[in-house]
Amino acid sequence: MTLHIACLDVWADAVRQEVQRVAPAGWTLQFARSYEPAEQRAVAAAADVLLPGFATVDEALLSAAPRVRWVHKWGIGIDSIDQAALRRRGIGLAITAGANSQPVAELALALMLAVNRRIPYVNRVMREGQWPTPQMRETCYQIQGKTVGLFGFGQIGRRLAQLLLGFDVRIVYHDAQRAPIDVEQRLRAQAVDLTPLLAQSDILSLHAPLTEATRHLINRQSLAAMKRGAILINTSRGGLVDEAALHAALVDGHLRGAGLDAFDPEPPSPANPLLQLEQVVVTPHAGGGVFDNVEHVARHAFGNIARWASGQAVSVPDLIIAPAGSYASSSS
Repeated sequence: MTLHIACLDVWADAVRQEVQRVAPAGWTLQFARSYEPAEQRAVAAAADVLLPGFATVDEALLSAAPRVRWVHKWGIGIDSIDQAALRRRGIGLAITAGANSQPVAELALALMLAVNRRIPYVNRVMREGQWPTPQMRETCYQIQGKTVGLFGFGQIGRRLAQLLLGFDVRIVYHDAQRAPIDVEQRLRAQAVDLTPLLAQSDILSLHAPLTEATRHLINRQSLAAMKRGAILINTSRGGLVDEAALHAALVDGHLRGAGLDAFDPEPPSPANPLLQLEQVVVTPHAGGGVFDNVEHVARHAFGNIARWASGQAVSVPDLIIAPAGSYASSSS
């Protein structure tokens, strides 16, 4: 089987080599070197399959890629993919459901610890020759005994709940679909409505897709409903948060801190006022960005692509849009 795959994200050489290493024999992979539209169109021009992560898949790109019959997301968020355009063209869409859940959950936990223990600040001032032990005891907090609220309780939210079990916390969550009772019992997680989630959480962690319903879910009103002294963690999508409202809540002390792996837009402007606040810990939307998970995600995506190309069914959690036909039928 010969397939041409356009890998639309900009990856380091080591990551490209790892993805190429696990690609099935006979597949041709072409890697983008930038997100510039002309480069993206050139990479996609001869492709049968597009493999975007952060890259945008829109009408302009699809028009420049007439052979494409399948789009496979590297990850799970599909807000940067024009689904209506795919449907009009009979192009399928799938995701790698759960493939990044462990590293994203680990980063969410790391951000909780970094904000509560002021790790970036301590690292900086100690390198400047200070020994800030008195300030740390006065301003740092532990996770144990706190209430952690999870907005979204899919695979990432559940994996984070599993990691948090060792911290002896109370876990509450809000999701459009309640988890099975056995899952709630195993993870010691309680389903609540949004209002009590906001009011009860000492730490609120976001794990939901960006949709019209969730855009700016965290806004002036919802921040005011949170506990004074709570912290916010966002490893999901920047558009979930009204950044101006978050900045105001941090400056006036209503929130004690925030750990942000996602911004709107990305990358954020260097002038973004959130980047100027010491109580904000930031990472560059890298929740899934660990080298030892590259092979796992690549094999997951390539397995789905191979199943589509041979006319087999793609697993239900991964399939977002069913294609008009298999690779064999569309290329005949």
